[in-house]
Amino acid sequence: MKSVIVTDKAPAAIGPYSQAIETDTLIFISGQLPVDPKTGQMAPPEVKAQTEAVLRNILGIMAARGLPLDNIIKTTVYMTDLGQFQAMNEVYAKYFHKHPPARATVEVKALPKGALVEIEAIAEKQL
Repeated sequence: MKSVIVTDKAPAAIGPYSQAIETDTLIFISGQLPVDPKTGQMAPPEVKAQTEAVLRNILGIMAARGLPLDNIIKTTVYMTDLGQFQAMNEVYAKYFHKHPPARATVEVKALPKGALVEIEAIAEKQL
């Protein structure tokens, strides 16, 4: 059985997809952009600021189900410039300092809304 997670603690979907989908054991969080859920505005065009905004949105989705970030088991980070990997990684490490999830990071030509960073995640409901 699956259910849709909808929260105002993360930006609304900008297309035909859900913020997240929940199954009996897992949560699949769609790629989050650096958009402020309250204002709809993009974070400043700087990798650290955008990574921070993206991770706050993921945190908001996890909080909607009462779960900590520690329950995230896999992320995929999409960046438009891997030359900025270290800057992204510094912010990422602040959120995932204890037992970080498995991760892939890939460079892409472009992201929606001109974002520099997008992150999707898979979380386990109980560890």
